[in-house]
Amino acid sequence: MSEISQKYCVDPFNRKRFETIEVTIGTMKMGGKNPVRIQSMTTTDTMDMEGSVEQSIRMIEAGCELVRLTAPSKKEAENLKNIREALDKRGYTVPLVADIHFTPNAAEIAAKLIEKVRVNPGNYADKKKFEEINFTDETYARELERIEDKFTPLIQICKAHHTAMRIGTNHGSLSDRILSRYGDTPEGMVESAMEFLRICRKNDFHDIVISMKASNTLIMVYAYRLLVAEMMKESMNYPLHLGVTEAGDGEDGRIKSAVGIGALLEDGLGDTIRVSLTEDPEFEMPVARKLIEKYDFHENEFVFDFPVKLSYNPFGYERRHSFSIDKTGGKHVPVVVGNLSEQTAITPANLFSYGYHYSVQLDKWNIQDQAIDYLYIGKNKLDFAIPGTLVVVTDYENWKTNYHDSPQFIPYLKPQELNGIGKEQSFFLETDPIEGDLDLIKDFPNAIIVLKTTFSNKTQVYRYARIYLDSVKIENPVILYFNNSQKDTESFQLHIASEAGNHFIDGFGDGIWIDGAASAQIKTNLSFGILQATRTRISKTEYISCPSCGRTLFDLQETTQKIREKTAHLKGVKIGIMGCIVNGPGEMADADYGYVGSGPGKIHLYKEKEIIEKNVPEEKAVEALIDIIKKYGDWVEPVK
Repeated sequence: MSEISQKYCVDPFNRKRFETIEVTIGTMKMGGKNPVRIQSMTTTDTMDMEGSVEQSIRMIEAGCELVRLTAPSKKEAENLKNIREALDKRGYTVPLVADIHFTPNAAEIAAKLIEKVRVNPGNYADKKKFEEINFTDETYARELERIEDKFTPLIQICKAHHTAMRIGTNHGSLSDRILSRYGDTPEGMVESAMEFLRICRKNDFHDIVISMKASNTLIMVYAYRLLVAEMMKESMNYPLHLGVTEAGDGEDGRIKSAVGIGALLEDGLGDTIRVSLTEDPEFEMPVARKLIEKYDFHENEFVFDFPVKLSYNPFGYERRHSFSIDKTGGKHVPVVVGNLSEQTAITPANLFSYGYHYSVQLDKWNIQDQAIDYLYIGKNKLDFAIPGTLVVVTDYENWKTNYHDSPQFIPYLKPQELNGIGKEQSFFLETDPIEGDLDLIKDFPNAIIVLKTTFSNKTQVYRYARIYLDSVKIENPVILYFNNSQKDTESFQLHIASEAGNHFIDGFGDGIWIDGAASAQIKTNLSFGILQATRTRISKTEYISCPSCGRTLFDLQETTQKIREKTAHLKGVKIGIMGCIVNGPGEMADADYGYVGSGPGKIHLYKEKEIIEKNVPEEKAVEALIDIIKKYGDWVEPVK
């Protein structure tokens, strides 16, 4: 078994919090042994003092522990003093954070007035023109000296005024200099932050929080892991601010945020989180609270007190090698399993929530993009013809009695039933890695492994199963099983997405099976949502939509809905919807097309990072976007 030498958390097999230094931010402490803090950002114009104060109060009363406001110029930075004083007068002492991008002088003003400033290394001191520049070691070193000269005054102000700082790297706004040397990579994100961290340490300034945000959950997770590994090498342990930027809205935004943030919380990483939704900011806090609640309990955890080492690279994607059985494993996309075993009688209508719509008049099935691949019916029987793309899984005795001659039916076995199965028959095998069931698989090349555990720390238990399979060279495909008893739909989605997402991000899992208290439709949507968020199976259009702030030049929620109504059928197309040029071509780095506010009532339209049309009137911009999608061959007409 190969060994990964770089360490990115305390223990990948026993969740232990990565203990960071404690940072004081006004009346609040972050890091160390303090709880994970929740924060968000206002969407008001910072010059609108009354509106900013009222929205801040709504956020605080919803559970926000830090309120961030944009300060794109000196005048907004100066007005933060008035907002701070107004909140103090009304008894709200929650710390304020100034969000700075291109204006160092605004950061220096804000650092004297409020408790924290956020700077983006990608555009604080570097120029951003999306140019490819070749740097020699000498010219690169000179650029670092220039950055230090520009950044040090802010450090000195923060030290003098006891102001904290977030060094916030964004995947989409890496500088031309970093891109030229490291490319658009997690390594580039980490180096961008480390340059600023080293300058802070040189000046003996340590009230720092770090973030590595991206809209792509894989890049986001790998960047945070790599950051921790690099900090450990350089004897640093600054608090981590976690977030998936431009996660979107509704169910998709929640699942995507939980996949990225949860993957890190599962490994004990993270001191503060922001769930970035394209919704009013006060709606972010309950979501963040429910996400954190998963990590407040440690009952029923399996403790690994024997040495286990990773067999894969935690800093980049590589799918675990498995051979193909039926439609599972190999080069197949991860499959989705549904469950109707508790149903007393199954009719075609029961398959509606699983993506199969039966037309009585036409006597045929209509199969949706989000249609499950396997349906487990347990002891039940079916008295109707099933869609040709669906495989039905039954209990072993049911299969032997009723379906052993039917190619669309396969059995589900428990370990004690293995003696009766033939070597040529494909089947599902329920497997508990802690009970030693994995050893049984060696003699059954047609077994599709269904990993199950009764322990709550599924991340660590399933990770151990992956390591064991690698060590004994078992390459059967693996379906990951998750069950949650949460009756609150949002908590159900967040908790399962948290513990499932990290495995697919790490390339482990040939399928997903979700059970629990939620409806069949919610479980189906969640299964496909997790696979979409981890980029392992694309089944719908993806919207990379910023959460809005005081810089936003149009109604993001309304516009996102308009674009969604017109484009939701474009499976696999990624559309970035950005409120301003700051969150424009860089922040939507992964998007195929972009819709970016360029001025009041004006929109720039992009193909990837290239502007195709400038300053399109807002009322014409959605149709113009569709015309561009058609021009580049990604448009299909919606099915009526």
